[in-house]
Order: sequence, then C-alpha cells, then structure tokens
Amino acid sequence: MDLRLISEGQAFRLQPESVHGMLWLQTHFEKSHWELLAEGLATLSPVNVDELIEDASNAGLNLSPLPALSSQLNS
Repeated sequence: MDLRLISEGQAFRLQPESVHGMLWLQTHFEKSHWELLAEGLATLSPVNVDELIEDASNAGLNLSPLPALSSQLNS
C-alpha cells in the first residue's frame, strides 16, 4: 500500500505508507506541506479525496481500498 485514507468525520486524513506514496505526494503538494503529509497529519475534503484517488490510481499507486473503513481497520 502506498497511501492510506482514514475517515475522520467529514474529512479524510492522508497517510503515506511507502516511499512511492510520499514521492507522489511531493509532486502534488507544495513543499510547505511535506512535513504534515509525511507525518500523516494532512486532511482532505471528500471532494478532494475523490480527485486524489483517481489521480493516484492512474499513476499506479496502491491506495487503501475502503477509505471510509480505514480508521476501523487501524483499531
């Protein structure tokens, strides 16, 4: 898995799970956000998550298959 999306209320926390996932994030987000991204502290709205999933999947990244259930799987 390269990226995990963890449901947190109305938002999703984005957590990189591999070097490939982090490198991909660095090509899509400003340098000022990299530390938050690396620590898994960045959150996205559902609209932005849909776009991210499509773009990351098209790039060949493996994402958590069920973002809404990811937080339950980590418990």
